[in-house]
Amino acid sequence: MFTLPDLNNIFLLEGHYSAFLVILSIIISCYASYIALSMNRRMKDHTFFHKNFWLFLSSIAMGLGIWSMHFIGMSAFMLPIPMSYDVGLTIVSALPAILASYTAFYFSNQAKPTHKLNILSGIIMGIGISAMHYVGMAAMEMEAAYTYKTWMFVLSILIAITVSYTALYIFTTLQKHMDNQLIKMITSIIMGLAITSMHYTGMAAVVFYVNEPLPNQLHHMDMTFLIIVITVGIFFLLTITGLTSLLDRYVNYRLNFFDALTLYPNQRLFEKDLYNVKTSGSLAIIHIHDLEKWTNVHGYAFGDKIIKTVGTSLSTIKPISSKVSHIERNRFAILNSEKNEYENMKLSIKQILADLQNPFLIDDHSILVEMVCTISHTSDKKELSELFFNNLAVLHHPLIQYTHEVIEFDPSIHTYGFERKIIDDIDQAIKKNELFLVYQPKVCSKALNVTGVEALLRWQHPIYGFVSPGLFIPILEKSDKIFDVTDWVIEEVSRQISIWVKDNVPFSHVSINIPGTYVTSTRLLNVLKQNLLTHKINSSSIELEITETSVIHNMENAIASVNEFRNLGFTVALDDFGTGLSSLSYLRRIPISTIKIDKSFVKDITHSSKDSEILKAIITLCNSLNLKIVIEGVETEEQVNIITELTETPQIQGYYFSKPLVAEELVSWIKQENLKS
Repeated sequence: MFTLPDLNNIFLLEGHYSAFLVILSIIISCYASYIALSMNRRMKDHTFFHKNFWLFLSSIAMGLGIWSMHFIGMSAFMLPIPMSYDVGLTIVSALPAILASYTAFYFSNQAKPTHKLNILSGIIMGIGISAMHYVGMAAMEMEAAYTYKTWMFVLSILIAITVSYTALYIFTTLQKHMDNQLIKMITSIIMGLAITSMHYTGMAAVVFYVNEPLPNQLHHMDMTFLIIVITVGIFFLLTITGLTSLLDRYVNYRLNFFDALTLYPNQRLFEKDLYNVKTSGSLAIIHIHDLEKWTNVHGYAFGDKIIKTVGTSLSTIKPISSKVSHIERNRFAILNSEKNEYENMKLSIKQILADLQNPFLIDDHSILVEMVCTISHTSDKKELSELFFNNLAVLHHPLIQYTHEVIEFDPSIHTYGFERKIIDDIDQAIKKNELFLVYQPKVCSKALNVTGVEALLRWQHPIYGFVSPGLFIPILEKSDKIFDVTDWVIEEVSRQISIWVKDNVPFSHVSINIPGTYVTSTRLLNVLKQNLLTHKINSSSIELEITETSVIHNMENAIASVNEFRNLGFTVALDDFGTGLSSLSYLRRIPISTIKIDKSFVKDITHSSKDSEILKAIITLCNSLNLKIVIEGVETEEQVNIITELTETPQIQGYYFSKPLVAEELVSWIKQENLKS
């Protein structure tokens, strides 16, 4: 293998390369590396497919790329003798590359890869590339014999190991930045060069010779069959990758926005649909009463069948222009965006409830399920967001009867009664711990580490169940009760911060929403100071979020108050930036530290270049003023990719990374994310 016969008895053969095919082989190896890294990156995402599926696909892509590069490189090589290959051994030669790729990627994807693991991965990948090459060389069939130059043979393996280690080291070190196309391309090029440099160094180590002189006529290896196999293999891999990625996104979309039981859109998609109605609309909510009664007696599956029966009735009778959503376990919403369909919708709803008034036959049990439907309508786009709250006001009215009626929203009756009940019950809610906090993390768009959390208020009412903060907070803001609730939030957050500090939880800071006129109240300042002392926490652990509308009507006092907050060490964020009319004119006057860009600027950036440019301009402006930036409402990977391409480094807050979590869930989430990074 390494011994060359007497030069006096043999004739050395000199080979030549086709420059075009050499370049093509380099491009294929880099492209295969890019595909492999892209699929490997998906192991870190929470997707429908198990992470081992993506590990397997990335290993196949890498192994097939190494294999393809070798034989395209061989077809570029010309000798003055005919050359062919052994099909069986050629196919077998792909196995070392695939197995080595799998092993190397497996080690590289460990939660906390060490330097030793990187070295081991580089050795495995380098040996795999080398093994594939030299097994492929053994598959060559020709009249000439060959041997290897020992030092070049060893050098080729060392090059494969060294460059593989470099590429994998970059991959593991910068893995959380692999969404950055430039970093991924550079890593792919280095990995591709590891393959090609080993191949052409290995070819330089080969000495071909014959016993008789040959005419000086160069021959290409006949690669027709192999090229067909390679082409089909790469096409198949790309097709599978594309289909699985599309399927994965579709499944994630269904899981996020559709109810698994009824297959109707869930509340998240319903809220999007309500927001996207352009002109006028009608909304009906069907509420199933005492569903838990049937569940407690006959089991959870029995309750599911009741819900499915109601859902089926809705789909067969609802107006064609309406869309049904399953927004809570015992509630369905029917949204209609047509201007002149309100009366038809009422008739349809009455027919639905008339049908549902008959007993259900479920598991040989004939049951009568009580329910009610509320309905409201507006011809004004500005009032569309209130439709949902109007319907809830009807459902929460103390005189509601579940007798299959269709009840229209009447502001003179339902709004006052419900608002009065909310205000009356809030004191008891504070005393009986019906209020609770959830925390939504903010994540750095580049480093992907947690940069803070926002405390959000929730209310589990003993009669109404979960009451949306979008419903009860505006009611409380009309009274002084919102001050008491804010004091409670500050105290709870301060207590939680002291626990996290003691347990070494890396939360950075907690943001608290400060409502309206409370910003300029001396009471707020005293409450903040008292909680700092009581819970022995630093003011830098708390960020106060104020809205533009809460300060523009009392600007001078607001500026003075914010200055006091800053002097005490609190950071201050301006929430919902851009939704008011005076943001830019007042931005330079308020001594804030952070800007929170409203989700309305993010919603359409993936398919609207204008929205994308507006967002970039706002971020550039805030960055030039040395303001930290938080972008709210980020929900998709496409939105994240656009944001991470910016030269600035804003923070991201939204369901893409995490929904709001209770304290225990947040700690687990942070630990899990730290293991990934």
